[in-house]
Amino acid sequence: MGSAKKNSNTARQARIAEMRRAEEARERRRRILTIAVSTVVVAGLVVGGVFLVRGQSDDSSDDTASDGKTSGKFVTGEDGVKTWKGDLARNHVTKKVTYPVDPPVGGDHNQVWMNCNGDVYTKPLNNENAVHSLEHGAVWVTYTDAAPKADVEKLAAKVKKTPYSLMSPDEKQQDPIMLTAWGHQRTVTGADDPNVDKFLEKFVQGEQTPEPGAACTGGLSQ
Repeated sequence: MGSAKKNSNTARQARIAEMRRAEEARERRRRILTIAVSTVVVAGLVVGGVFLVRGQSDDSSDDTASDGKTSGKFVTGEDGVKTWKGDLARNHVTKKVTYPVDPPVGGDHNQVWMNCNGDVYTKPLNNENAVHSLEHGAVWVTYTDAAPKADVEKLAAKVKKTPYSLMSPDEKQQDPIMLTAWGHQRTVTGADDPNVDKFLEKFVQGEQTPEPGAACTGGLSQ
């Protein structure tokens, strides 16, 4: 039993390390692309041409609010994880979105994601940006003032070591500590709750991810 648990932990650490290497490689490619684009723009200005470079995201979208709707309900499994049964819209919008649950588990969102490469935020996030991070396969750890400070600190340390995760306070949620992935959510009792690691292992870049491998850097940060 102990050997199996050790092997599972080793495999998870290897997977996290591989994701971090992949994310660093994507960030290097993004910087190179940014430099190349900047060079082209400067060259164009020198010869008198003016180019309007439209910002691109990881998937196509309009700049206007969408008509996409999120509908459905939660179904709680035997493991305590609530799964959204229904439709989760995935359009890019510029307006505020009214989500049926808090924290939201998906739906229309802003075209800019929150950085989620183990980022720990001390202020509440805009749901629209955080939902985009969920679309990229991130797990979002949230907490209220009712969460013990020691648990918040332990969770922050865990998030910082986990690519494709982010953490922030959320006073609107119903429980002190909650974990959210695209289409999935659960409450945990504290940082030492074994369900924390189980949720991270299953849903960080898990099968539920609409856009596996999409960046968790190069987005918005507080």
